[in-house]
Amino acid sequence: MLEGILPFSARHFARAIIMPNLVPPVVTAADAQAYRDRIMAVLPQGLDFTPLMTLYLTEGTDPADVAAAHASGLVTAVKLYPAGATTNSHSGVRDLDKVMPVLEKMAGIGMPLCIHGEVTSSDVDIFDREAVFIETVLDPLRKRLPELRITLEHVTTSDGIDYVSGADTNLAASITTHHLMINRNAILAGGIKPHYYCLPVAKRESHRLALRKAATSGDPRFFLGTDSAPHVDPLKECGCGCAGIFTAINTLSCFAHVFEEEGALEKLAGFTSLNGPAWYGLPVNTDTVTLRKRSSPVSWPAKIDTGDGPVTVFDPMVPVHWEVA
Repeated sequence: MLEGILPFSARHFARAIIMPNLVPPVVTAADAQAYRDRIMAVLPQGLDFTPLMTLYLTEGTDPADVAAAHASGLVTAVKLYPAGATTNSHSGVRDLDKVMPVLEKMAGIGMPLCIHGEVTSSDVDIFDREAVFIETVLDPLRKRLPELRITLEHVTTSDGIDYVSGADTNLAASITTHHLMINRNAILAGGIKPHYYCLPVAKRESHRLALRKAATSGDPRFFLGTDSAPHVDPLKECGCGCAGIFTAINTLSCFAHVFEEEGALEKLAGFTSLNGPAWYGLPVNTDTVTLRKRSSPVSWPAKIDTGDGPVTVFDPMVPVHWEVA
């Protein structure tokens, strides 16, 4: 899978935050080094790509190992998955008190915490899990540890947008390709469409519009995070399908489409290429990509063949005329 998918990420992106929810998860500095080595070993010749490694936060994570990994430059951030919230998250956090030593160490050294912001309680509606997480977990955590830098990843609701917009310091959010392009009708209307199923799940149209407004606002607290997630078709098209949408191949085209619709093309470079590096304390890339608008819609392969099997490419459901030149 890695060998089949990596070229599509590295073709348009010089860097990426690398998610640690493998089986087994990337928990230690040694795990992160091994994963980075595997990535670089299959990177196609001629592509310039820097994987920004993360560690999977568990209730047994060693604060000293995290600090050493960050100091060495190997690891950029730590990822908090509430246990059971998404793909391969069963090793995640159930009791926040048990990871406070790690979070306190991170706050002290300025290391960002990336969060999948959903509660997993069975009595909370899946469409409300982000809003409840903000109220019951994120806000108390920020009050308890205000120095901690937090990225609310793949935000999906107006609640999340409002919360980030209302924060003075130490909070930012990434926004995905697909959450700007689709709402929950894409999954449910006219039959179940598993290739639009992701976590956090797409919400109602009012939330999508709030995301588009935030993304195109120029607010530096919002930036691109694709959450591009490849799963082979047999694991999507089954009785209990995987969550995840593969968007690496057409993300820049889709964002140009959205920003043009919102009359904000001049803010696209900030969202895709400036705000994220500023948040993570990274230099701005010196190389550029050029987007060109065509008279005819751009097309992509419907599927990517990998060594593990076929992966369906995200279909934005509308004609997109922007291509990477």
